[in-house]
Amino acid sequence: MDASVNRIPISKDERALLVGLSPGKMHLREAEESLEELKLLVHTAGAAVAHVVLFSRDTVDASTLVGKGQLEKLREHIQEYRISLVVFDLNSIKPGQIRNLEETLKCRVVGRTEVILDIFACRAKSAESKIQVELAQLKYLLPRLKGLGGVLSRLGGGIGTRGPGEKMIETDRRHIERRISSLKRKLDGISRHRKLVRAGREGVVRGAVVGYTNAGKSTLINVLAKDDLFVEDRLFATLDAYTRSVHLDETRKVLLTDTVGFIRNLPANLIESFKSTLEEITEADFLLHVVDLSSSDPLSAVKTVHREIAALGASKKPTIMFYNKLDRCPEYNAKLSIVDSNIPPVVGSAVTGEGIDLLKKAISQIHDEIMMQKRPYHTADNHFEKVF
Repeated sequence: MDASVNRIPISKDERALLVGLSPGKMHLREAEESLEELKLLVHTAGAAVAHVVLFSRDTVDASTLVGKGQLEKLREHIQEYRISLVVFDLNSIKPGQIRNLEETLKCRVVGRTEVILDIFACRAKSAESKIQVELAQLKYLLPRLKGLGGVLSRLGGGIGTRGPGEKMIETDRRHIERRISSLKRKLDGISRHRKLVRAGREGVVRGAVVGYTNAGKSTLINVLAKDDLFVEDRLFATLDAYTRSVHLDETRKVLLTDTVGFIRNLPANLIESFKSTLEEITEADFLLHVVDLSSSDPLSAVKTVHREIAALGASKKPTIMFYNKLDRCPEYNAKLSIVDSNIPPVVGSAVTGEGIDLLKKAISQIHDEIMMQKRPYHTADNHFEKVF
């Protein structure tokens, strides 16, 4: 079942108008940065960004999000730039608001959440990620059935159409609820399997590679593990939690797990649906936080990841900060100086290999500290003695 709402087709012919709403001058920079990120999301979804507008509004209009004058400006932009899709930089838009906007603007309207859900639906490759994405889509759709059903019930335009329409809504609701229950059972089974796999790895130090989307996590794992995980210079290139062995030297080995990238305002349904995957973060012995040094605002990305890690209850885990993509940002000292972190960073590039040896030393140090905690041994005169 395709649970997408106003799904964006992957087509270069799709011309999008992005609309941001700023509650005031104090929040203007944050709104501009969010719009820049939305540009990347829409591009990743396959559409072309034809124009971007940012409106200043203290409150959101209950029926159309923006005022009459701003609606008129949007209509002008739609005609001028031949727009077929309007994307509001909002996580939650009510079905009634979408209906009113589409009737007024005469084109499709979606929000930030729909774009992210669409990207995830296109990126999902494994059975697990497909289940997780479908679950997120269904959870997003379920509370909106009533609003969508209101549109369907009026299609007949006469007496007798409302009853069957309501029955159809209830039928759809029950079907979706059954499907959600079925998907949750499947994910519970996958979660139990992951726990069994992790139990068999208790004697090995395990790390989770975390970071903002497109920070270069998969590329870094490829370098460290000498592997060929799929990489692409786009948001959410990989959604699956792949685990690879990394041999630091002749005596040390760790397991690194690639995890789904974070992004600001990530829909709550996605976080909940990807719970089995994100368990790899909470169950890891340490975190390897990859930061894109070449991004326009690395500090914001770091804060977003720290916030999500804290929400998962993993903020106290030993963490290595690796500032990646040095090859794209030779003047990095100024950027590093603004990053508020008590964790000494390692700077380098997964593409050129610079800083990888220093990173391995940092991982080796954490490896030894964790192994001392895992094993009931202590050292004396360079020999291991068992503690009873």
